[in-house]
Amino acid sequence: MPFLVPDFIKPLLAQPAAVLGGGVSGRAVLALLEKLGARGALFDERLEDARRDFLPFIGADAGIDAGTDTGTDIGVGINTCTGTGAGARRLVVFSPGFAPGHPWLAAARAAGCECLGELDFAALFWRGNIIAVTGTNGKTTLTEFLTHALQSTRRHAGATGNVGHPFSALVAEREGGVFDETAVCEVSSFQAEVFKHFRADSALWTNFAEDHLERHPGMAAYFEAKWRLLDRTVGGVMLAGSSVRRFAGAFGRVLPPDACVETENQPADVLLRGTVFEHYPQRENFLMAAAWWHRAGLPETALYEAARGFRPARHRLARVAERGGVTWWNDSKATNFHAVEGALARFTAPVILIAGGKSKGGDIAAFVARIAPRVKHALLIGGTAPALAAACRARGVPHTSCATLADAVRRAAENAAAGDAVLLGPGFASFDMFSGYQDRGDQFEQLVRDLPALSTSH
Repeated sequence: MPFLVPDFIKPLLAQPAAVLGGGVSGRAVLALLEKLGARGALFDERLEDARRDFLPFIGADAGIDAGTDTGTDIGVGINTCTGTGAGARRLVVFSPGFAPGHPWLAAARAAGCECLGELDFAALFWRGNIIAVTGTNGKTTLTEFLTHALQSTRRHAGATGNVGHPFSALVAEREGGVFDETAVCEVSSFQAEVFKHFRADSALWTNFAEDHLERHPGMAAYFEAKWRLLDRTVGGVMLAGSSVRRFAGAFGRVLPPDACVETENQPADVLLRGTVFEHYPQRENFLMAAAWWHRAGLPETALYEAARGFRPARHRLARVAERGGVTWWNDSKATNFHAVEGALARFTAPVILIAGGKSKGGDIAAFVARIAPRVKHALLIGGTAPALAAACRARGVPHTSCATLADAVRRAAENAAAGDAVLLGPGFASFDMFSGYQDRGDQFEQLVRDLPALSTSH
C-alpha cells in the first residue's frame, strides 16, 4: 500500500531535506525519506564538514567556528533564497539530541525552514494506532511488555521510538502500517517537547521524578515537556501513575479524574508470582499496562499469561552471579536517582553500591541523603565521584573513589561478605566512561564473570 503523504509536506519533499544527527534516528529518517521517494542530506555536528556545510545548505550565509567544539559558536546572516527558488522552504528533521534552542535549529527556523523532530516527522505517515509511553523510569519495559502482550493475542503491534527502534524505521519497514496495526511508542521528554504533528490514541505516563536537568531548566520545565504528550492525546485514553498526579498538582496541571492509576504501594498480586512484575519497581509497569488493557476491553487472563512469558531487556536490575554467598546485580539502565532508589528498595539489607557517571543535573546531596540508610559501602566512579564522595562524607556513608569500573568491582569483591549484595546502580549517564549504559553493563558483567571461584546463576 502506498504511503499516505499529507498535502502540506509534499512540497517540502520535492527538495533534499536536512537530517540532523548521524545516529540511529538520523539514519532511520534517511531510510524513510528514500521510501517516500525523497532525498536527505545528513549533518552530524561532531564532523567538521557538517558544521561547515549545514548553514549554506539551508540557505543561511554564516561563518562557522572551525574548531573542535559542537558547533555552538555560529554567527548567522540569513539569505532566504535557498538555491531552489526564491522563497522555497527546506525541511529539517532533527534527532532528539538536538535541543530546541540549538543554534543550527535557530538558524534553520530563521531561514524559513520547517523543523520537525524525528518522531514528529515519522508520525505524519503512520496509518495505524499509536500507544505512547513516557515516564522518568519504566517506559522501555512498559513499551516492550505492551507490545509483547498485544502480539500474544495475535494483534499487529511493534515497539518503537525511544526504545531503540526509531519510529521512522518502523514506518519505513511497514510502509506506513495498516489501520489495525499499533505502534507502541516510547516517548522521551526530548521528543515530546518539540511535538507539532504527533498525535497518540493512548498516552501512558508511568511516573515522574528528578532527571534530565542538564537539558531542562528545572523540574517544572521537565514536567511540561512530558505534558505535551497529553496535549497530543486529546480525545484519546490518558493514564498517569501516582507520582504524576502529585506533580501535576504541584505544577498547576489538572489530570482527568479517570486518568489516574494507583501505582504505588499496592498490595501483592498472587497471579504475578514468579514474574518480573511480582515486585516493585516493575510492578508499577504492570499496573499501568493493566489499566490500559482494561480500557481496551481485552481479556485480563491474556495479560497475566503475557506477563508469565515476558522477559525485560538486559541491564535492568538483573542478578548476574553469586560468589561465596555474595550476589551481584546489574542495573546499568538506572541512569537517574529515582531508578537507583527503586532498585535499592528491593533489598532487605544495605548493599554495596557502585554508583557514579556523567551528571544529568539534580541534587546529589539530597539523593545521597535518601539512599544512605540502604548503602553499606559506596564505590564511586566517573565524573560525579567527587560530588558523591562529598555527600557521602556529610552523611557518614562509607565510600571509596575508584578510577575505573574494574577497580570498583575488585574492591567490592575484596570487601563483600556472605549475604551481601553488590549492585551496579549508577544513577547517572554513562558517556563519561562508556559508549552507553549497555556498554557499562556489559563490562560490569564480564568483570564479575572474571572474578575467581565464581559460580554463575541464571
